[in-house]
Amino acid sequence: MNAMNDLSAEALRARIMQHLTFTLGKDKSHASIYDWRMAVSYSVRDLIVEPWFAATRKTYEAQGKRVYYLSMEFLIGRILEDAMVNLNLRDTMHEVLEAEGIALDDVIEDEPDAALGNGGLGRLAACFLESMSTLACPAYGYGIRYEHGLFKQTFESGRQIERPEDWLNQPHPWEFERPEARYTIPFKGSVGLIDGKPIWKPGESVYARAYDMPVVGWQGKWANTLRLWGAHPTDLFDLDRFNSGDHTAAAAPEALARTLSRVLYPEDATDSGKELRLKQEFFLTSAALQDILRRFLSEYDDLGLLSQKVAIQMNDTHPALAGPELMRLLMDEHGLEWDEAKTLAQGCLNYTNHTLLPEALEAWSTWLMGRILPRHMQIIERIDAEHQKATGCGPELCVIHHDRVHMGTLAFVMASHVNGVSALHSQLMRETVFADLDAVYPGRIINQTNGVTPRRWLRLSNPALSRLLTETIGSGWENDLDRLSELSKYEGDRSVRDAFGVAKRQNKIAFANWVKDQQGITLNPDAMFDVQVKRMHEYKRQLLNVFETIARWSAIRADPGASWTPRVKIFGGKAAPGYFVAKEIIHLINDVADTINNDPVTGDLLKVVYPANYNVSMAQRLIPAADLSEQISTAGKEASGTGNMKFTMNGALTIGTLDGANVEIREHVGADNFFLFGMTAQEVQERYCVDDHARRAILASQPLQEILQMLVEGRFSPADTGRYLGLVDATWKHDPFLVTSDFDSYQAAQADVDRAYADADHWNMLALRNIAGSGFFSSDRTIKGYMADIWGAKSLA
Repeated sequence: MNAMNDLSAEALRARIMQHLTFTLGKDKSHASIYDWRMAVSYSVRDLIVEPWFAATRKTYEAQGKRVYYLSMEFLIGRILEDAMVNLNLRDTMHEVLEAEGIALDDVIEDEPDAALGNGGLGRLAACFLESMSTLACPAYGYGIRYEHGLFKQTFESGRQIERPEDWLNQPHPWEFERPEARYTIPFKGSVGLIDGKPIWKPGESVYARAYDMPVVGWQGKWANTLRLWGAHPTDLFDLDRFNSGDHTAAAAPEALARTLSRVLYPEDATDSGKELRLKQEFFLTSAALQDILRRFLSEYDDLGLLSQKVAIQMNDTHPALAGPELMRLLMDEHGLEWDEAKTLAQGCLNYTNHTLLPEALEAWSTWLMGRILPRHMQIIERIDAEHQKATGCGPELCVIHHDRVHMGTLAFVMASHVNGVSALHSQLMRETVFADLDAVYPGRIINQTNGVTPRRWLRLSNPALSRLLTETIGSGWENDLDRLSELSKYEGDRSVRDAFGVAKRQNKIAFANWVKDQQGITLNPDAMFDVQVKRMHEYKRQLLNVFETIARWSAIRADPGASWTPRVKIFGGKAAPGYFVAKEIIHLINDVADTINNDPVTGDLLKVVYPANYNVSMAQRLIPAADLSEQISTAGKEASGTGNMKFTMNGALTIGTLDGANVEIREHVGADNFFLFGMTAQEVQERYCVDDHARRAILASQPLQEILQMLVEGRFSPADTGRYLGLVDATWKHDPFLVTSDFDSYQAAQADVDRAYADADHWNMLALRNIAGSGFFSSDRTIKGYMADIWGAKSLA
């Protein structure tokens, strides 16, 4: 363990007081919680800098392969507590602040939740960076420093309202601005020929400036860098225009730059929105690749070594322009010929696919691509021509078809490895969306099942359970999660089962208190906490859950004296601003909650809560409190999931379909400890062949008919009885994600859940089995797989 882990309370106090006085200019008697939080953050950051620098020096000395992880999202959440846990400083910090009359929890809660991502994609990237640091894998993460991130979700009369996030409205103590690391990012213009070589003359440009954040691993032995790019104008201000009265035009360069790094996933229903999203993706990709080449050339003279020293991971299709951009830089800026540039680029690049939904695989019109990135359009056309010639593929296999550039195909063609994120997902990639490409590039698709970091998602989020684990199986599980399997020896020990029950109830009481404070709703901690938190999308089937909730409410009202298992249905998640159906489902959930929570008949037997603005910090409160994890997507639609892993690791049982990583979770925890329902992926495809599958399912299910009738009658929207007629009509006629076909099976599985929960001791045993089987789902295991199978990178520990 590093010396910093043994830092005395007095030495830590001295650091904090130094920053409070000289960095913040505050006397402690007048310092606010904000001042204390900043002083504490700077003090902890100081302790990360030494291993950060040491890791950088060791990386240069080793001259091995470096990993570069490109992602539009890094959902890092709050940093302070995570860093303290990895540095083993939390207890000492508590002691220091308590002596000053300051509550550590208040300091932690004062930190804004960094709004750099939306859901699983971004949280996965954050877990991966932490695991790469824990494993001493030399790596950089590259993303965008969004000023406002995704959006802050609020509800007004049950409707989702999007407001800008304000996490950067105050100084960010974890970053180091690097004004010397600045690159020009060009757009538009034209391409001409000079001496037979293409020359791009851009029409506009911005600077990408680097902001570095150290990411420290377990026990503070290694730290890697998350480099976020902020956009800045190449021309600050047109004074002549301003003085002539054209104030708006004078500030146009600054407006362009600021817009690029302002919002994650700007709405792209308009042409200007599409242009902005494409520019953002190129901004990230070009800045990262220019930085990678600059760093490489500072060490090596021979660009021919590039693929031996550099591994680049494209996290989804957002950085898929890395192929043509790396080739452009190698050819146009460094003089390489086409064949060598292409070979080197393909040797460096790898692509992680995160979706089986064809509509989610990005495609840009050739007109837009050619207008915004004319040189890249030329390169993409030639890549596609060579791809067609080499494979003899038809138009549906081409990078360009139907006047659109298909980014999934481009990423696949330009990558040396293409990986899925669960065993089922990788299999279905080979059989569905990339079946033809797999045939012409055999062996390119491999699997790397996702994982999550146990440091944040168990040690930090669930201290009560973490203490029980250490008392039961000993220390060291935090970076060797396979050791959780030792817990299976204690499932027959009543004292351990009881201790787990006590820890779970503590977490439920804490979450109930938070809900009471935030929403004014009183929850019974002895009720089952039944949780579905994830991005709002039809395929994730929040609609199935709310339909079952309505049926449960109706059944309780019909016979309130029956032996019902009390439940709290908890929802969380955001819908994309332009996703009308998902936002309509949010409105329905809130309307149903309003009705049920004010019904004296059902009382504490059923409550529905939907806290707004689900984020990492809320997840850290909620996941340890969950009894039941809802993983109910249509089979074959979810790539993997990572929330399912976090819930399992924290002792929640899963009700789910055979989809994504659910398949592997069920294998590892045991089929008897998993509530399975619904069709398989193959059965889903067969059901799609039945033209009137929705109508047939509804007519065969009396509960479904009653639910839809209640919606038609406006039972949950009395002031607007027609509010959900469109949703009902779509359910009868289309039901693209088979909510109706799986409803009866889902309801039957929920009845099994009720019966199991009625025996608290038995439930605790099932929960312990889930924890014991969750060791496989550590992101450390995932990153070891990437290092061995994809990157060829070595640990420098």
